[in-house]
Amino acid sequence: MTANTAQLAATLASLAALLADQQTAEPPQPEQVVRAMPERVLLTVEEAAECLGIGRTKTYSLVRDGELESVQIGRLRRVPKNAIEDYAARLVQRRPSKA
Repeated sequence: MTANTAQLAATLASLAALLADQQTAEPPQPEQVVRAMPERVLLTVEEAAECLGIGRTKTYSLVRDGELESVQIGRLRRVPKNAIEDYAARLVQRRPSKA
């Protein structure tokens, strides 16, 4: 009977060690799916100003004068990303060539 008791004690000790290891180990984390945010196509006037390297007031002036295309969404004013590129291209074309 002492052999069975010793074997039972050893089994219980190994079981206790396994339980202790399992409790201290971090639970498995579910795989996190990283989704890339879609690139925005409409920018705030301030963001458009930053892209162009000019001030906010000048950018609002360009919008008001129709030189920089913009759209109104409710009370929000947004500048399409391609409108910034178009405006910059027009500036380059208008620039007098140095000869």
